Amino acid sequence: MKRCPAPVPHTVMTVDATVSLDACPRRASHLVFRWEASQDAYVILYPEGLVKLNASAGEILKRCDGMRSVSSVIAELQAAYAGADGAQIADATRAFIDTARHKGWLQW
Repeated sequence: MKRCPAPVPHTVMTVDATVSLDACPRRASHLVFRWEASQDAYVILYPEGLVKLNASAGEILKRCDGMRSVSSVIAELQAAYAGADGAQIADATRAFIDTARHKGWLQW
């Protein structure tokens, strides 16, 4: 697994940047990400409310810790779901990370 350098404080990618496989996303510090047994899902809590994540989104976000690169997250998911199409996992993971970045859930 590729380890990422310590994050630079307050570094956020711009909206029109593409997701690099070497990027090391981490969950935004103003959000709470956790498993909610009552929801039977991972959730994001923020001052305005709650977002219940589907299983795929939860699996991706729990790996976005600022230490793993996007390529490492993809490789872990491909290993965890070995029966699935690896290319589809890679495409869906990058698309979700890009969406999460635009929503302000992830930082670099």
